[in-house]
Amino acid sequence: MTLFRILLIFSTLVLPIHSADRPNILLIVCDDLGYSDLGCYGGEIRTPNLDQLAAEGLRFSQFYNAAVCVTTRAALYTGLYPRLGTGSLLRPDMHTIGERLRATGYRTAMTGKWHLGHEPEKQPIARGFDEFYGLLSGCSSFFNPAKPDPDFYNGGLVRPFAHNEKTLTEFPDDYYATDAFTDHAIEMIGQFAGSGKTDGRPFFLNLNYTAPHFPLHALPEDIERYRGKYADGYEPLRKRRYDRLVELGIIDPEVTPLSKVDPKTGDFRYDYEVVPWEKLDPETRAREEARMEVYAAMVDRMDQGIGRVLDALESNHVADHTIVLFLSDNGGCASWPKPEMEAGFQKYNESIPVGDPRGYEFVGKAWGWAQNSPFRKHKVWPHEGGIRTPLIVRWPGKTKPGSISHEPGHVVDFMPTFLELAGGEYPVETAKGEVVTAPMEGNSLVSVLEGKSRERPEYFAWSLYGTHGWREGDWKLIWNPSRPKSKLGWELYDLSRDGSETTNLARKFPDRVNAMKERWNEWAYRTGAKKRP
Repeated sequence: MTLFRILLIFSTLVLPIHSADRPNILLIVCDDLGYSDLGCYGGEIRTPNLDQLAAEGLRFSQFYNAAVCVTTRAALYTGLYPRLGTGSLLRPDMHTIGERLRATGYRTAMTGKWHLGHEPEKQPIARGFDEFYGLLSGCSSFFNPAKPDPDFYNGGLVRPFAHNEKTLTEFPDDYYATDAFTDHAIEMIGQFAGSGKTDGRPFFLNLNYTAPHFPLHALPEDIERYRGKYADGYEPLRKRRYDRLVELGIIDPEVTPLSKVDPKTGDFRYDYEVVPWEKLDPETRAREEARMEVYAAMVDRMDQGIGRVLDALESNHVADHTIVLFLSDNGGCASWPKPEMEAGFQKYNESIPVGDPRGYEFVGKAWGWAQNSPFRKHKVWPHEGGIRTPLIVRWPGKTKPGSISHEPGHVVDFMPTFLELAGGEYPVETAKGEVVTAPMEGNSLVSVLEGKSRERPEYFAWSLYGTHGWREGDWKLIWNPSRPKSKLGWELYDLSRDGSETTNLARKFPDRVNAMKERWNEWAYRTGAKKRP
């Protein structure tokens, strides 16, 4: 153990305990989950444990992430919109949730995906977490994290996997990442609950599943449960989920219609390539079915793990004093990332069944779009399908069981929310005396969790891979580079009347477009998403 780590742990042991009624915090983040995948959000996948969590707590209908894995994590952990174009999304002059909660006396641990740097000074144990077990970068084989990526993807590199300072390179023959992350989280709950009996300190446990991110890897017994469930294709799935969302009260059909697939542009980067199901040849249709079957099995196994984690809270007698939150880091994923990669992956996987440990499959563009019913687009886009996530929160005695909040929120809101729960502070300097570059940009959700309203944030903002988004109130502005060049420009939507972004109002309200565009520009200059002219 390094001297630096010993000093970090010692500093937490000597901190005063401010309050005995501060809750433990269990934050569960999954990877690439679609908006409507869960049963409690209209889906057909078996998720009884998350459904029960929703029945005992609160669901959000309009909660936002930052469109892709790494940007969402940067925003979530710092309470700042991602500093794109500034060299690093996590800098020494930024606070993390782990650091701020540990400063108030919380014990902290993370298991699963980090994705904000594998250099020693950027790893979780250097940025506020006493314990870490998991993947430091991206996603890898669920059966063997030490297996290199395909040569034509990520340069054939091995994604670094660590337990605290130690890099792990060997894994048991029966290893499966989702189960391993569950097991480690349960172990930490036991340790925290045991020590909490003597020192009274609450804990912050962050469980970051890589499921259901590609590669599509699942256990045979889970896959078998979904055989034949997706034989009728993409559109019927979207319609069933939409109807269920309406029935659950999450979607108002008068406000949010079921969107249609975007028209083809001829540009591979943006086209969905959603060929009608009936026009697929039998072999292609069978492989498409298998992709969604394995994807569903991955979600199912994650839900089983979450059930075990929730049971651990109960068996350790801390469930009633723990706030549990669950969300996804972006919308459903439609990757093939580049044309040459698509050809490479198809050849790589052609003789390997979907879900097999030897393979490296994506769910594909059509299913990736369908998983975000009723919205347009998918991961990486600032349209609702790319950025709107399920958020379930159970806070015993505080959240109303079975309730739904239509208040919009964003992952930057977690930092101020957790600090309010912990009685913590957000100082203007780091522990090393470095000035923090910006105040928190989120707003606390505590009043919303307690069934009240809050003053709506002034804006929500996005910028990623040449696409941009800006929301003020119910108005949303989008720069969509997939539009034909003759029609390039900002799109404007009124989410209070068109939650699926089907009717572009930019020509009708040019003054509003210009005003919102200028505010987006100022935000983009400030965060580094755009350079000043």
